[in-house]
Amino acid sequence: MLETRNLTIRFGGHVAVNRVSCRFAPGTLTAIVGPNGAGKTTYFNLISGQLPATEGEVLLDGQDLSRLPVSARTRAGLGRAFQLTNLFPNLSVLENVRLAVQATHDGPHRRGLNLWSIWSDHRVLTERAESILATVALLPKAAAPVASLPHGDQRKLEVALLMALGAKVFLFDEPTAGMNAAEAPVILDLIRALKQDKTKTILLVEHKMDVVRELADRIIVLHNGALVADGAPAEVIASAVVQEAYLGVAKEAA
Repeated sequence: MLETRNLTIRFGGHVAVNRVSCRFAPGTLTAIVGPNGAGKTTYFNLISGQLPATEGEVLLDGQDLSRLPVSARTRAGLGRAFQLTNLFPNLSVLENVRLAVQATHDGPHRRGLNLWSIWSDHRVLTERAESILATVALLPKAAAPVASLPHGDQRKLEVALLMALGAKVFLFDEPTAGMNAAEAPVILDLIRALKQDKTKTILLVEHKMDVVRELADRIIVLHNGALVADGAPAEVIASAVVQEAYLGVAKEAA
């Protein structure tokens, strides 16, 4: 269970996120929508630790992460996929994932080094990395340098890294941004596959309402940094507050 309590950040006199309290359960995908400048990405930044909250708390499985740095939140299970990929471009696809697996691995090398434990660990790490690459359909490109991958495959690799790091929560900030018509379905299919794992929690910031309608179990709406709607997709999309705040359509007088 991911939870934010009264999460707030102020920049001078401007309140970018204003006392947002929400709980996100495993096995659900929540879409976060709102007009430009509503505070959606800032809310993500507060959850993942890129920005320090002015007040409020972020909890995961009851553990207060509010004062922890990004690295500690990642180890706790928060996985953030960025609009711009954050990969090692000169290493191979396999090497990227193996490094992520190694970061969480508690193998024989932690009990003292010897030639056999080094080789055994290397094999275990490689097998785990290859298994994850197979899950995201990148195993045939394991030896390719990341810089040679098309944008869609780089986004898939970013998800593979989050899986390798043992993420419980996946935060996707406009996952199809910058993708062409052929690339976008690939990452959406991967998110659909992640949804099948009922131990994972997925949060999605997305402007494309067709994507939101198809993927989301729940929609929350931010407007001027505040939470203004929360509920089932059909109900929230049809609400007057969303029509006005998100679509810019004022409700007609009866």
